[in-house]
Amino acid sequence: MNTIGASELILNPDGSVYHLALKPEELAKNVILVGDPGRVALVSSFFDDIEVKKQNREIISHTGTYKGMRVSVISTGMGTDNIDIVLNELDALVNLDLEKRTIREKHLSLNLVRIGTSGALHSGIEPDTTIASSHGVGLDGMLYYYRNLDKVIDNEMTEEFISGTSWPSVLPRPYIVAADSKLLKALGNGNVTGMTATAPGFYGPQGRVLRLETFLPDINEMLASFNYKGMRITNFEMETSALYGLSKMMGHSACTVTNIVANRVDKTHSSLYKEAMSRLVQDVLNRLVKL
Repeated sequence: MNTIGASELILNPDGSVYHLALKPEELAKNVILVGDPGRVALVSSFFDDIEVKKQNREIISHTGTYKGMRVSVISTGMGTDNIDIVLNELDALVNLDLEKRTIREKHLSLNLVRIGTSGALHSGIEPDTTIASSHGVGLDGMLYYYRNLDKVIDNEMTEEFISGTSWPSVLPRPYIVAADSKLLKALGNGNVTGMTATAPGFYGPQGRVLRLETFLPDINEMLASFNYKGMRITNFEMETSALYGLSKMMGHSACTVTNIVANRVDKTHSSLYKEAMSRLVQDVLNRLVKL
């Protein structure tokens, strides 16, 4: 069995993985991912107990129990580049022998649930609405740095999106990946379900104009107009496509649920998003316990 080099699998002096600063025994099978480091404390405030607290850069990790379920909450920071770091190190914690630097024979699958915020792309989706992401529509290009992409993306839907929107060839080639069906069913029941577009930035890539002119001024309209067999792109954020794609490549289950903080069409914004986020966190935890 090939040994993974020290420059590829970087470990801290205490044996923890480089960015997460976690050891295998400090990670639960059920993992909640949040972008905002400040949201980790909100999630763990619902735990019955907290056994692990770690912080390195913007990545904060708490592991504890909720109604008898062991669960970890980890902040990723913003963007698919951070998702790439966090997902690879989470997988290393459960599927690599860190001491021997080899791949374990027995594969372990994690439940990865992203809780976050997003912007609605259709009129009438009110701020504070919860959306469960059936698919991640990647506008970021992240997955093209890995082999075997065709095995995890929805190739037909991806081609329909590229042709239907006349996607410019100078931009990263889009890709579309589905959520884990079991997690989506558990987290989407009673909530709005739709496809989620993942942008590689907050301003230009999402059509926001401050001082710089954008390359695709009508990107929100392009996304909102796409319809595939009755499915539409409901919202915009910055992490889901890479989360879904990398999870499927690694054999993990992933699903994103977000609260709408702004409606890009109606130009409305939530004034109570912190209260809505608190309700969403507790709702997700209660649903995970029932899996």
